[in-house]
Amino acid sequence: MSNRERIYKIDQILNNKQHITMADFIARLEVSKATVKRDLQYMRDNLNAPIIYDRDSGIYRFESQKAGMKYELPGLWFSAEEIHALMTMQHLLAGIDSGGLLGPHIQPLLARLTGILGSKEDSMDEINKRIKVEVIGNRKFNLEHFQIIGSALLKRKRLIIDYHARSTDQTTTREISPQRLVYYKGNWYLDAWCHLKGDIRSFSVDSIKCKETLETKAEDIPDKKLDETLSEGYGIFSGSNIQWVKLKFTPERARWVASEKWHPKQKGDFLDDGSYQLSFPYSQDPELIMDIMKYGSDVKVVEPKALKEKIHKILIEAVRNY
Repeated sequence: MSNRERIYKIDQILNNKQHITMADFIARLEVSKATVKRDLQYMRDNLNAPIIYDRDSGIYRFESQKAGMKYELPGLWFSAEEIHALMTMQHLLAGIDSGGLLGPHIQPLLARLTGILGSKEDSMDEINKRIKVEVIGNRKFNLEHFQIIGSALLKRKRLIIDYHARSTDQTTTREISPQRLVYYKGNWYLDAWCHLKGDIRSFSVDSIKCKETLETKAEDIPDKKLDETLSEGYGIFSGSNIQWVKLKFTPERARWVASEKWHPKQKGDFLDDGSYQLSFPYSQDPELIMDIMKYGSDVKVVEPKALKEKIHKILIEAVRNY
């Protein structure tokens, strides 16, 4: 049991049992008398713990706190190793947080952790030097709109937004009930009930401009329905028309693909020749086609036939235009 764990334990013991002897402390904490006395003194000197010892009865207890004296245990206590890990994670978050969404909230915690660490060894400068995060392809986000979306989402309020659909290059004004934010392949998406369409939609956050937060309570859609509409098929914009795709990867590529997660319901098997066969559900195919084609000749679409023919046509057209 570490020092901090013992201090929390001592606090718990004194709060639950108003009178306790040194023998009780030693038995409960499984440490020496000297260690208990050192912990009690630390709590008195550094945390203003109102611990007193009654010599006549041989017991320890909390007394009423004096005016101006405040005693409370820290909300978070970290060892040096934990602080190093947290600072490293902050650096990684900063690397993928291309829109600067988390930075303003993480920096105060980072400053606090750096202060607690109190050492030049393994400082943030050293972490920055030793850890490199390269993120390619992420889009920038408008911090103002992201915060408005997040606030409306948690407060269960409706939003009036202008949404620019890149596929049609059209902007529409919609009233939506935010359901959940999703971070997917380097970008943020908002799952919401669209009152204009009367259906569930997934919106790319960087294409949203918030016009107004309404006081109207957001429509709550059950998680099961959200998952059935948005999570059953492959990709971020899935849908309800589900079918299964079966892909076959070459033995050379199989060693990588076998450890990849394409879908929560995927099924994969190594074949006798060392190739890898992967199956999973999908509905809309644009994203799936892009992900299949990036493997080039290392992948073959086994089924469905329609998807295989579609990719074949795309490849023929690409050769013509090359």
